[in-house]
Amino acid sequence: MLLPTPSELAARARADLRVGLPVAIGGVVLASVETLSGERLAAMAAAGPLVLAVTARRAETLRARAYDGDLARISVPPGADAAWLRAVADPARDLHAPMKGPLVTRRDDAAGPWRDGLRLAKGAELLPAVVGVEMPPPEGITVLSVGAVIGHDPAPRAVAAARVPLEVHRAGRVHVFRERGGGTEHSAVEIGQVDRAAPVLVRLHSACFTGDVLGSVKCDCGPQLHAALEAIARESGILLYLQQEGRGIGLANKMRAYDLQDQGFDTVEANHRLGFEDDERDLRLGAGLLRQMGVARIRLMTNNPRKIDVLRAEGIEVVERVPLRVGRRAENAGYLDVKRAKSGHLE
Repeated sequence: MLLPTPSELAARARADLRVGLPVAIGGVVLASVETLSGERLAAMAAAGPLVLAVTARRAETLRARAYDGDLARISVPPGADAAWLRAVADPARDLHAPMKGPLVTRRDDAAGPWRDGLRLAKGAELLPAVVGVEMPPPEGITVLSVGAVIGHDPAPRAVAAARVPLEVHRAGRVHVFRERGGGTEHSAVEIGQVDRAAPVLVRLHSACFTGDVLGSVKCDCGPQLHAALEAIARESGILLYLQQEGRGIGLANKMRAYDLQDQGFDTVEANHRLGFEDDERDLRLGAGLLRQMGVARIRLMTNNPRKIDVLRAEGIEVVERVPLRVGRRAENAGYLDVKRAKSGHLE
């Protein structure tokens, strides 16, 4: 069969949005507010009234009514340009230009295409805001049916593995997995002689470029990564490294959140102003990697009870939680306190 599957079409649509191309979902042509050019916006506006969709989190900041529950569809005023759309979607200048209304929101039963458009934008790590118009899809653009947008594949396939001697242990082996729907690659670092018949010591770690690579002191990710590797090296085990930067919002949006934190918002408030939930990661990916590695029982190194709940729901037996108490310092004390108070993290 040579035709693309629904997951492959969704992957194509995410790529289209990233480069500024519109996609069609259920009779609506939609484009990312972040990447859409003025020329394409004008062509869409010529086809009919434009509607801007933002998440309910962003709508709350804008004081717009989210009649659709998880999103708000805002009628775009005639003559509004790309700059107006981005000012509504991007909270970077909210404190400098707080008046963006009055915003008129729709309340009919046709929110499905816009909901899928927002899911695509999130999956593409763009600002969660799309503008759309009801019109027949132009020839050549990606066409999806409502409800066909697929997110992370919880069962990535193994593509490669090799021995990688590590500073903490010379018997290191890196396994690379690729999501079937979009090409995102995740990895598992296996250290020592892992006994899969016994509970395996596991760390589920999300990529953090600023902490893991640059040594940022704004979070505790770097110290957690290195402490986990050292702990695993003492007795063998597996570190799962998921490419879900910034709790799943991507590096660019994470920098936007950091900028908002410098304006006085905490990490959860910053995510909400951007239009994201507290945590957008799909932790089922960790269970998928473990299953492919033949691991069913683990001792999980974490301070996040949500990771335990998700892995158990996916059939992984978590026999013990191993606390990971490292990395607290003056620069990130507030961040860690918010994680405990608002995200349920444990000591």
